[in-house]
Amino acid sequence: MRKWWIRIGILAAIVVLGFILKATVFKPDPVPVQVVPVEVGTVEETVTNSRAGTVKARRRATLSPEFGGQVIDLPFREGEQVRQGDVLLRIESSSQQAQLTLAERERETAAAEQRRACLAAERASRELARTTRLAEDGIISTDLLDELESAEKTAEAACDAAIANSSRAEAAVGVARTALEKMEIRAPFDGVLAEVSTEVGEYTTPSPPGLPIPPVIDVIDRSSIYISAPMDEVDSARIRAGQEARVTVDSHRDQTFAALVTRVAPYVLDIEQQNRTVEIEVELTDAEFAATLLPGTSADVEVILKTRDEVLRVPAPALMEGNRVLVLAENLLEERQVEIGLRNWDFAEIVSGVDAGELVVTSLDRVEVKAGAEARVEEDED
Repeated sequence: MRKWWIRIGILAAIVVLGFILKATVFKPDPVPVQVVPVEVGTVEETVTNSRAGTVKARRRATLSPEFGGQVIDLPFREGEQVRQGDVLLRIESSSQQAQLTLAERERETAAAEQRRACLAAERASRELARTTRLAEDGIISTDLLDELESAEKTAEAACDAAIANSSRAEAAVGVARTALEKMEIRAPFDGVLAEVSTEVGEYTTPSPPGLPIPPVIDVIDRSSIYISAPMDEVDSARIRAGQEARVTVDSHRDQTFAALVTRVAPYVLDIEQQNRTVEIEVELTDAEFAATLLPGTSADVEVILKTRDEVLRVPAPALMEGNRVLVLAENLLEERQVEIGLRNWDFAEIVSGVDAGELVVTSLDRVEVKAGAEARVEEDED
């Protein structure tokens, strides 16, 4: 019997020793975790474009000559500033100049003929009036009066015909001058000469109906820059003109720029059946910087729908499925259910569940990070 008690005592000692070793020698190290304190700050509800937006210019003119011919002058180079009315391209126009000169000479001839015919009509009218008074006194015959009346009508008709011919000659000058002017391309507004796709000596041809030809001149007004971006149709009802937005541009990836929504398209684009979108337009509040952006550059737009200041918030990476967080309290990880308000990619508003200053875990991707685990704050590596 005594042997049994000895055996039981030995087993008990082994068990106790095992627990002691487990709690001391074999005790696992605390799990290192990254934490942030629950803080008071601003949380925004935002929506972003479904695919990349594009920098555009409200005033952009792609120009081609209306008549073909040889390019004889390109006064400006690509990238130079131009003023409204500046000649950007000239086409050889000796034929059009000759047509204008001929039309002006014909106008002069028609004007001279008009003056002659109408003076003759005035003389015939005065002669008829004088003869009519003499006929009333019985001094001349009625036959002579009839002849003068016929001559007066003929002269008036000749004057009218000369006036009409002079008007036609004036119109012909206008047509010839317009044809000559169309041998030049002028800047329609102040801007930048973005592209010239021809050279002096080359021949240009107008675009035939139904067969578009790339334009030879591209002018951009840098003061009219905006960003066009597609937004998911499910967000369209919440986006309105006047809302604040943030823009990131591929050419300035490390910066964000304040903007305002200026237009929301009144229709949905169904180019992609599985991803229908609504096009919006935003303008940067910094117009001087906007003028430096190149049309065609990719840009992303984040529209701010709601903003709440002075609220409890946690980083978005601290949230687990089901609106739960892990709180580090007295070196133990404790799971908490939280109520969420506004949220975005960076922060989530906490309505209830944790208090300001409590430490929430953000390194949730580690398997050993779970409720009940002993943990310690991971030190930053310098």
